[in-house]
Amino acid sequence: MTRYFGTDGVRGVVNKELTCELAFALGVVAAETFKGRIIVGRDTRRSGAMLEAALISGITAAGGDAMTAGIVPTPAVSYLMRAFEAAGGAVISASHNPPEYNGIKFFDAGGFKPSPELEERIEKRLHELLENKNTLEAALAGSTEIGRVYPIPDAAERYITHALESITPRVENLKGLRVAVDCGHGAAALTTPQALARLKAKVSSINTSFDGNDINVGCGSTHLDQIKQLVAFSKADIGIAHDGDADRVIAIDAHGNEIDGDFIEMICACDLLERNALPDNTVVSTVMCNLGFTKAAAEQGIKVVQTAVGDSNVLAAMREGGYVLGGEQSGHMIFLEHNTTGDGLITALQILAIMKSQGKSLEELAQVMRKYPQELINVHLGKSKDEVAHIDLGEDTELAKSIAAIEEELAEAGGGRVLVRPSGTEPLIRVMVEAATEADAQKYASALAAEIQHRYGADAKDLS
Repeated sequence: MTRYFGTDGVRGVVNKELTCELAFALGVVAAETFKGRIIVGRDTRRSGAMLEAALISGITAAGGDAMTAGIVPTPAVSYLMRAFEAAGGAVISASHNPPEYNGIKFFDAGGFKPSPELEERIEKRLHELLENKNTLEAALAGSTEIGRVYPIPDAAERYITHALESITPRVENLKGLRVAVDCGHGAAALTTPQALARLKAKVSSINTSFDGNDINVGCGSTHLDQIKQLVAFSKADIGIAHDGDADRVIAIDAHGNEIDGDFIEMICACDLLERNALPDNTVVSTVMCNLGFTKAAAEQGIKVVQTAVGDSNVLAAMREGGYVLGGEQSGHMIFLEHNTTGDGLITALQILAIMKSQGKSLEELAQVMRKYPQELINVHLGKSKDEVAHIDLGEDTELAKSIAAIEEELAEAGGGRVLVRPSGTEPLIRVMVEAATEADAQKYASALAAEIQHRYGADAKDLS
């Protein structure tokens, strides 16, 4: 049976895996689940308006009210939910994925990603609605009970104001800092440059326009060449690169070095620790964090709780432990005092506030950790996302032997680790190897990727 939800909502190629019929049914389930006003936002993809119409139709047809925020970053929806005391939220976005993809993800009444239990209930109900026309018709409201649509004309403005308030108690402004920004032709184009300009930073921005087909294409947080060039050209102190829905950020220092989520989290953790604002001296990260991150944390007296990949898993651990900082190497950072989900703008502002208050460059701040060489290979198997998700790598004893042998060799060569997992959002398997040298990381990752392709690719023989 097809499973619709992955690691971050429902996601797929538009009009193939993600259809208007599916979006409508998701709207019906949202109205049934949240029972009240639902904030709806989207990124700049061409399919966004179409899917928004279908989703809102489902919400209102089932008797729910939709408050439309238009094009805004994902974290803006989370914030607006709390501002308007909404019952639920929905974002139409495929984050860092190419333009042909889109997705729909929900927030619960507190502005948090749904719990696994709630997501499972939504998944089950979605199947019921899609598999039985009578069940879907029975879920619709009477003609006098149809919901309404309420636009939020100043949604982006409200979010910018909230983001600025996350640092203004510490620093009055960012005057004197030169900031380069790559908006990735995404939602950040309406927020990040404006927020930085209000703080009196000198801002140089690229990819602030959008036609719906250019989001994330050769730009943004997953393609850093453009932001590196802009940093050099504008002589910026820091470069900021967002993904399509601006819930993540990757930074570039003045010399063109990439400062990923591990560095960002460690810089912010040390700042919080120094200010006695890091509960239990603990941060949350995932199993994908660099070995250098955990070593640096130990040196600083900071404890690390590691979770499975996905910001929802990071957030769950933060809430359970009462922690205020969590993140992923990909640049998703959650500052729970300021927002309930990954927030690219607030993350960028925290980094800039630390640079301003400490009078240090980003390069100086990044000296807090040493990154172990890491090779990540995405293995495309020529199968659907659902087929890949059902591959049980944990039961593959031959693959386990290969991984164990590599880990033994890495230990003898100075340390390292191996991680192999199916993607939660794309039809591929991710192979990650860390090693003391870049050559070893590449060698072992390539060998494992080739083995997985041979064993599980479209032309592979049945392993059962």
